[in-house]
Amino acid sequence: MRSIKYQIFLVLAVIAIGMFVPACKDVEPFAAGSKAVKEYDYKVVYDWNELFVEIERYAAGYRPGPAPRAFAYITIANYEACVSGMPEYNSIQNLYSGLSIPQIESKEYHWPTVINASYANLMRRFFVAATPERQAKINSLEAQYEANSKLEVSPEVFERSRAYGVAVADAVWAYSATDAVGHDHYLDPFGNYDWQVHYKKAGDWKPTTPGPGKGMFPDWGQVRTFALPSSAKLCRPPLEYDENVNSKLYAQALEVYAQNTPTLSYEDEWVGEFWSDDLLNLTFSPPVRWIAIADQVYKKEECSLETALFCDIKMGMSINDAGVGCWNSKYYYNVERPQTYINRLIDANWKPALYNPLTGEEGVTPSFPAYPSGHSTFGAAGAEVLGSVFGYDYSLTDRCHETRSEFEGTPRTFGSFFEMAQENAWSRVPLGVHFRMDAEEGVHYGTRIGRYVNELPWKK
Repeated sequence: MRSIKYQIFLVLAVIAIGMFVPACKDVEPFAAGSKAVKEYDYKVVYDWNELFVEIERYAAGYRPGPAPRAFAYITIANYEACVSGMPEYNSIQNLYSGLSIPQIESKEYHWPTVINASYANLMRRFFVAATPERQAKINSLEAQYEANSKLEVSPEVFERSRAYGVAVADAVWAYSATDAVGHDHYLDPFGNYDWQVHYKKAGDWKPTTPGPGKGMFPDWGQVRTFALPSSAKLCRPPLEYDENVNSKLYAQALEVYAQNTPTLSYEDEWVGEFWSDDLLNLTFSPPVRWIAIADQVYKKEECSLETALFCDIKMGMSINDAGVGCWNSKYYYNVERPQTYINRLIDANWKPALYNPLTGEEGVTPSFPAYPSGHSTFGAAGAEVLGSVFGYDYSLTDRCHETRSEFEGTPRTFGSFFEMAQENAWSRVPLGVHFRMDAEEGVHYGTRIGRYVNELPWKK
């Protein structure tokens, strides 16, 4: 029998070894003497985000799911490409089977060059159908940052940094391609879904006019998520369908009806138009709105590149997962829009207040089930991650639509990101496209999704 001293020696040896063996795979540290990521400013991230927001505005088939999905993969690539220069942060690639980021060398890297190469590479791939004019903007921004970088670092460091950014982008693109449902889904946003097969009773969703007469992204709930577990891809149930004039659902329909009969108040019209972002070619889409909001914060705070990368990846994951969970819930519960309920039971001639100034179409309702609200889910998820980075009581004047003339884009000021999310959610009720329950559950569910993202093991 071994002595007690020997057993104690073995225990101490195991403890000593454990102190030097990492619990998970560490990234290669960047070379001594190199700048850390936090020593650079936010501008390369800001400028590429602004171009993403601009190009997405005109990208048919990308709203509401493919755009935030693209942003998620782009920001994962940017973060993973630079995380070795972020000593307080973990690589998260081991959380995702099949994602294999190329190993970095223990040499000097110029992080803005790495990001510039990665972002440009993935923008071309995700927006391959962009017009030549917009493709030229991608090329121009890439060339601008390359020229700047060549003035700051040696040719050797520049080329190494550029090559590494491209290599990481290639790896992330290959990982995106393994998501059979999400990858290239923008090419066929309607699929083979036949709404009439799923229309089994009063209260089930059916398309409204004007519109395509089809359900958009009916299988988006099967797309890959990054923090939202499969067990949480369904939000809480809606109110039970009820036509009784004393029921809660009827009361919510009356609330919608009363908001814009005969017309919206100035305040409600302002709020509704300010947050709408429904219409292709007019504005960016609702989830991408929160990228534009994040950019305003980066500029206001003059934050570091490290902070911008961290917030960007959390934003990308949160709005991606919000889209997947929300659309999974939409087509599971299959709740009709207020317009259908009101036309059947209250006023056959009533229309929502959503107006398309580009086409002149009035009474527009998005072409997918109502519950929960996509705007509300995206907004709450985005607000939650912004609050986690910059503070939950952060005040901001949102200038997203300050220069617009087609609708009321006058900036609005908020005392917190959550206040923004709540107003964004409520805006859908006076606009006539959602019941109150759609908006309230969207805020609840989106906040929950944002917290799943916040709980990932970001910090060491």
